[in-house]
Amino acid sequence: MENTKKFTGKAAAYSKYRPDYPSAYIDYLMQSNSLNLDSTIADIGSGTGILTQQLLDKGFQVHAVEPNDNMRIEAETKLKNYPNFISHNASAEHTGLSNNSIDLITAAQAFHWFDKTLFKIEAKRILKKDGNVSLVFNNRILSDPLIIENATICRTYCPGFKGFSNGIFNNNEEFQRVIQGFYKDKFEYREFEHPIPFHLDGFIGRNLSSSFSISSNDENYMNFIDALTELFYKYSKDGVLMMPNLTISYQGKI
Repeated sequence: MENTKKFTGKAAAYSKYRPDYPSAYIDYLMQSNSLNLDSTIADIGSGTGILTQQLLDKGFQVHAVEPNDNMRIEAETKLKNYPNFISHNASAEHTGLSNNSIDLITAAQAFHWFDKTLFKIEAKRILKKDGNVSLVFNNRILSDPLIIENATICRTYCPGFKGFSNGIFNNNEEFQRVIQGFYKDKFEYREFEHPIPFHLDGFIGRNLSSSFSISSNDENYMNFIDALTELFYKYSKDGVLMMPNLTISYQGKI
């Protein structure tokens, strides 16, 4: 399946159950890039507009670039009343944006789906001089018992499961090499504590919003749901499960 099609049919769950990004990360973007109300941001692989909306709420003009129709239309419906929201039916590798027109590029939970070489060429083309690329991920803490058991359930019932975030953090050394190869000289790495609270429906919905998740007509669907439900009650307290999560960002020039 093409990467641009992996989330088809999952936009509603993605929009409802995926977490946003901590305010400390948004503040970091603003301060480290000297952003002001005249700044223009390209949110690449913008999906249903989770980070896009947080940037729009700060008053920036945001070009949201998303090739998946299902995801993009969800964002357009949700964000249509923001005057600074501009939606593009385009890919990370071919955005259609003007040369040297963008102050900052963000890619939230999306970089692993891009062709890294072509995206780098495109990002260089559209960025203004000295503009940065900020890659951000909501990263489950893989060593936590809850996350380990969650992964076991996904591996059991979802044939497409390679690991969370498509397995990019399974081999952290390899991922660091990819990051180092993407940035020009050096990049800044930052971490932001961001544990995520879920009620039962949210925890199940978060799993169902993943690219690897099986659909409701799969023969193992109810077994998958039952296993997730059991896991929720094992780790929740007073009806709330706190998913251990660390928001990590890489930012630099290319």
